[in-house]
Amino acid sequence: MLMFKERRPAIRTLRSWAIAVLQEAGAIRECEEHGWMQDRADPHARERAFEIARRDPPAGVSCEDAIADLRDVLDSIGDSCPECPAEQ
Repeated sequence: MLMFKERRPAIRTLRSWAIAVLQEAGAIRECEEHGWMQDRADPHARERAFEIARRDPPAGVSCEDAIADLRDVLDSIGDSCPECPAEQ
């Protein structure tokens, strides 16, 4: 059976590309209530995201720069939503 992979939408910035790749790989998720990105702390998902960056970086960007931007985005995202009440 012939299957087509859906193309990623056009991305305007390298940061938005990195967020899209991290979401696609399952490394981050969005808080359903507030919309903040949250790190899932899944090492396998992170590795999938880095593999995507190595294999398919955005046009005009080296894979090293794409990987560096993935790391920057991951470093800027926490594992909890700042607006959700802390679980006790």
